[in-house]
Amino acid sequence: MTFLFDTIIYQPIYNLLIFIYNAVPDFGVAIIMVTVLIKLFLIPLSKKQIKSQKKMQELQPRIKEIQVKHKDDKEKQSRAMMELYKESKSNPFSGCLPMIVQLVFLIAIYRVLFNISEAGLVVNSGDLYSFISNPGQIDKMFLGIVDLSSAINFSNIALSSLPHILLVVLAAGSQFIQTKMLMAKQPVKTTKQGEADFSQIMTKQMLFLGPLLTLFIGIKFPAGLALYWLASTVFMIVQQHYMQKKETSVLVK
Repeated sequence: MTFLFDTIIYQPIYNLLIFIYNAVPDFGVAIIMVTVLIKLFLIPLSKKQIKSQKKMQELQPRIKEIQVKHKDDKEKQSRAMMELYKESKSNPFSGCLPMIVQLVFLIAIYRVLFNISEAGLVVNSGDLYSFISNPGQIDKMFLGIVDLSSAINFSNIALSSLPHILLVVLAAGSQFIQTKMLMAKQPVKTTKQGEADFSQIMTKQMLFLGPLLTLFIGIKFPAGLALYWLASTVFMIVQQHYMQKKETSVLVK
């Protein structure tokens, strides 16, 4: 499994990154360009995931009705749910595969950046294809400002860490915006006791969980990964905006 991962995903990304770095000798720019290329490659899966998430959000009121109606009979509840999914031509698990694939690519890019950083920003010739030139030592600075090889050390924070911190904050902020865009604009529902509906509470928690996770990853790991995360999320925001705009124009027509 590791061999397949390295051969099919890790090495191509590693070589693509070095190839672009050779052409544009800025490691940060190379990371952004690799990110865009990966996201373009994953567009079909991303679109499927977004559509699946929106579909499930649209079905939430009906799902809730079924859960309340058959709360004392799990078998009837399951049958009703299956009928609903069949009727709406949706699958609650259809968004999982795209998410897993994107996670695999995230792990791959993390390994690429981590291995390069661990090697002292020296490219490993053993990972390069024969037609890719070895640049040797990689310049760790992005636009001469952000050190892409370092993580934030809060016990000994310095002025030089501020660009990295800003990068992490931007990544978390963009994650918040993307999650907000994915959420259906539904009115706040309450129970008979006037308490917020459980699904509404969970949705709100997910809105903040993603950015918090991004903050953790951005702080814990080298800035190069935060840059990848930011570029990836911004791409998704643009893609979602385009899809929503397209859907709106279709509805207007």
